Amino acid sequence: MPTTPRTIGVFALQGDVREHLRMLTEIGVAAIGVRRPSELAQCDGLVIPGGESTTMAKLARTFELFEPLQERIRGGMPTFGTCAGMIMLADRIEDGAHDQETLGGLDITVRRNAFGRQVHSFEGDLDFDGFDAPVHAVFIRAPWVEQLGPGVEALATIQSGEAAGRIVAVRAGHLMATSFHPEVDADDRVHRYFVDLVRQS
Repeated sequence: MPTTPRTIGVFALQGDVREHLRMLTEIGVAAIGVRRPSELAQCDGLVIPGGESTTMAKLARTFELFEPLQERIRGGMPTFGTCAGMIMLADRIEDGAHDQETLGGLDITVRRNAFGRQVHSFEGDLDFDGFDAPVHAVFIRAPWVEQLGPGVEALATIQSGEAAGRIVAVRAGHLMATSFHPEVDADDRVHRYFVDLVRQS
């Protein structure tokens, strides 16, 4: 029987950190905020939250966390990105800021602010691969996935409206990402999915 991961970190230099820490703690996981390499070294897995992807990258550089994050991701550390976190894990960005950096690791192309600005934030129910019932998803200035590389599977797509068919959740091996914010809802299944991924690694 797999044991509970020792520690899951949440990238804590910018973004909705507290919500992820709360969700992980509520499902019985030891969770810490990660602001420096010494804290990252304690982690068996990492969540990169929603926020502002360009600011996240710059702060990661300032706090000398950028390369250690890349090394751990390349080395197989399970990592889950939500919204801006999806952009941070993507290998390629459409409509990104000039010279925008990402940590990379996921062979996907994402479109930044794909659904529009904050005024176009919305909620909806999604079928999520492996779940018995739909996930209620909250999108806030969200990206979507334009293109999947080999070995990347789509876990959820928009089911109706102008964006029908757009991919909003993906997984490739030890990495996963969602366009939406599962941490703002009471439904903990997406976080449990990630915790299971960490246990299996």
